[in-house]
Amino acid sequence: MSDHNAVKTTKMNYDKDRPKAANPVKIEDISLRDGHQSLFATRGRTEDMIPVAEMMDEVGFWAMEVWGGATFDTMHRFLNEDPWERLRTLKRYIKKTPFSMLLRGQNLVGYRNYADDVAKAFVDRAAANGMDVFRTFDALNDYRNFETVVPKIKENGKHFQGCICYTMTEPRMGGDVYGIDYYIKKAKELEDMGADSICVKDMAGLIAPYDAFDLITALKKAVKAPIHLHSHFTSGMSSMTHLKAIEAGVDIIDTCMTPYAYRTSHPAIEPLVMTLLGTNRDIGFDINKLAEISEKLETEVMPKYKHLLDDSKVSTIDINVLLHQTPGGMLSNLVNQLKEMDALDRIGEVYRLLPKVRKDLGQVPLVTPTSQIVGTQTVNNVLFDETEGEYKMITGQVKDLCYGLYGKTSTPINPEVQKKALKGYARGEEPITCRPAQVLEPELDKATEEIKGLAVDLDDTLVYALYPVTGQKYLRWKYGKEEAPKEVMPRSMEEAKAEEALLAKVKKGLIRDTTQDAGELGEGSRTFKVKVDGEFYEVGVEEAGGTPVIDYVQQLVAQMPAAPAGGMVAPMPQAQPAAAPPPAPKAAAPKAAPAPAKEAASVEGTPLLAPMPGMVVSYAKNVGDTVEKGDTVVILEAMKMENALPAPVDGTIKAIDFTSGDNVPKNAVLCVIG
Repeated sequence: MSDHNAVKTTKMNYDKDRPKAANPVKIEDISLRDGHQSLFATRGRTEDMIPVAEMMDEVGFWAMEVWGGATFDTMHRFLNEDPWERLRTLKRYIKKTPFSMLLRGQNLVGYRNYADDVAKAFVDRAAANGMDVFRTFDALNDYRNFETVVPKIKENGKHFQGCICYTMTEPRMGGDVYGIDYYIKKAKELEDMGADSICVKDMAGLIAPYDAFDLITALKKAVKAPIHLHSHFTSGMSSMTHLKAIEAGVDIIDTCMTPYAYRTSHPAIEPLVMTLLGTNRDIGFDINKLAEISEKLETEVMPKYKHLLDDSKVSTIDINVLLHQTPGGMLSNLVNQLKEMDALDRIGEVYRLLPKVRKDLGQVPLVTPTSQIVGTQTVNNVLFDETEGEYKMITGQVKDLCYGLYGKTSTPINPEVQKKALKGYARGEEPITCRPAQVLEPELDKATEEIKGLAVDLDDTLVYALYPVTGQKYLRWKYGKEEAPKEVMPRSMEEAKAEEALLAKVKKGLIRDTTQDAGELGEGSRTFKVKVDGEFYEVGVEEAGGTPVIDYVQQLVAQMPAAPAGGMVAPMPQAQPAAAPPPAPKAAAPKAAPAPAKEAASVEGTPLLAPMPGMVVSYAKNVGDTVEKGDTVVILEAMKMENALPAPVDGTIKAIDFTSGDNVPKNAVLCVIG
């Protein structure tokens, strides 16, 4: 028997003479939602959760978070999976443990406030499909955005957990905005709304251990509802924070199974079980059972996702979050965005300006979607402003924030920025002060009509209502109207191992260059994404005489970014031809695929270029329409934020090369005006 197997099969009897704790800490496992969202961009598939589902159901978790946050978006957009089916499937395997989800208040599982009719229908369907605990937060801690969803949660007989997004403007908790009184006030508001439990949601891992002790102590005195702590590991403090919170009497804590823990995720459950063993707060879990689950995840699941893990850093913590309080996933997305725009050298300017932009926009907590709103606007300011503070390219979401569509900010928005953002704003130039959804027209009937003939039930309709562009594309895949691309299909363990072996050979220079004699790839070929020395490459592979050979290698624009705590989905890197081959001896030279013919390339006139990589949401003008300089022509989504691109000149639209849902690189010709 090998040493590995000896360790693997050894079981210790930790239950011998183990008294039941007087006040055991309750644990919510978040591996199957926030764990993989934090570490590998929410790409975990349902099929890879099933092998451990029944085992995890036997552990005794207070709840298991399996849905919400970025999962809804990622599943239909990148995994070709029905988000609703994940709930139904896991419920067949997990029958004892309640399911928990992350609900973004009136944002639901999207990036804007949806109309009341959509919000009500979504909660009803989530409950009907198997959800038990609705962990509900608002990015601004404006609980008016709970007024529609909470009654529906209660009506369905489900658990309403109200969240307070933890944030700071000082190095430690305090100051004139986010002091301890602020959090007590918010907790009392949640209790008045009927919260069954209250969660301190520390999405960036900012809460220091002694601050946590003081905060939990104060909250336990101020409210009767159980207190739940959610603190990411990003800064390296959260394991210590957990202990101080436990000393202060916290009721519930979030952890992950070890393979899904640490870095920008959460502390692991196993060390905490051993730390509290035999104390009056002993969790009571069987450490042997936990070890079996972790072993199964480590050996039978994680190899499929190793290529998505960010191994570019040696350190497992990011001290930068302590310096500028930016969630780790948000940072990785900013870095990715700058890489795609060939402007990574300007990351220092982004770091410097980010606190200023956040202050301009009302000192909002940095969590989905406000982290994207602040981060993307900061990048826009750095790249497009000629003078600091110009706000030359303002995203649609910043305009919505300034209008009040997200709610009330913690401090007033800079009036000059607000005025500039609302100039010509479609809803009006005077901001609202009412509950945001009060100004939203009903959306569900309109969505039902628009998707008629494709959606077969309300669940399908809601996929479209929440994500009109990508949702419709997914439904076309789902019902065979359009073939799903290879990149959204699952890969087997055999493929994962083959990729790993291939990567090892590429790095050693053992695979010959066949770009001159291999010809075109056949139907049986597969495309792999591999990482060499921190850079991603796309590799086309086909069996040739029983031995895999490389047909081409092309470098991808950027590394896979991790998703932030609050739930932003990091898009898969878009393949672009590389200027140089991968840094490995004898690796194949890149072979650029021929660019598709574009009508606009041969049309005379002034081109409207994409200022950044992104997805075309819609065109406001069609070929033949006349435009004046400054008119909005196309809406381009970049990092989940929408940018209205104006006509650079007066004229007539002569050519349009793209359509809704198309991904475009920087400097793509979106249209020509003549």
